Amino acid sequence: MAVKYPNSQSIPVGVVVKRTPGVTRWAKYAWRASAILPGAGKADWKVLRTEGDVTEFHAATLPLTLYVSDAEAYAHELMTREPSVYAVLRQNEDANDLPWKVALVTASPYEAQDYCDSAEELVEKIPMPDGLHAWIADFVETYYEEEAFVKRRRDKSRTDRVEDGIGDERIKQVSDVYRAPRRREVIN
Repeated sequence: MAVKYPNSQSIPVGVVVKRTPGVTRWAKYAWRASAILPGAGKADWKVLRTEGDVTEFHAATLPLTLYVSDAEAYAHELMTREPSVYAVLRQNEDANDLPWKVALVTASPYEAQDYCDSAEELVEKIPMPDGLHAWIADFVETYYEEEAFVKRRRDKSRTDRVEDGIGDERIKQVSDVYRAPRRREVIN
């Protein structure tokens, strides 16, 4: 069920996190957000599937909110080869079993990039399901207006003829500050 506000629309999405065995002796497990469940109900690390050492969890359900001000970012994401949504995972200091908690889900690649810059969160790119793609495309079609490119034109005035700001008027000078100093001749 999508919620509409004056400048935004929101839909609940579930984030699926996959736990696989670690590839080094320092990391017991490798964690990665692997799928999105549009319209999912509440969840708190519910086990969805286990195959051998690989386990998939429905980690959390968060709102995916689209803002009118970010419509350009969504349009940019829809034009990529594989449109995606981004899940931001933060380290969970409380639980030793589950080292990550889902902090945010966004469809804006610009917002995801901002979280990548801090290096404190894990930002995962998740392929966008078809239904979610259609919802975001409808939002972009409704609210995004591409700005027409306007080439700037130069002013016709000549700025190279005016010599504003040569030197400081408060300091007395014998000559122009930009001229090379002359040699003084010594007379015997």
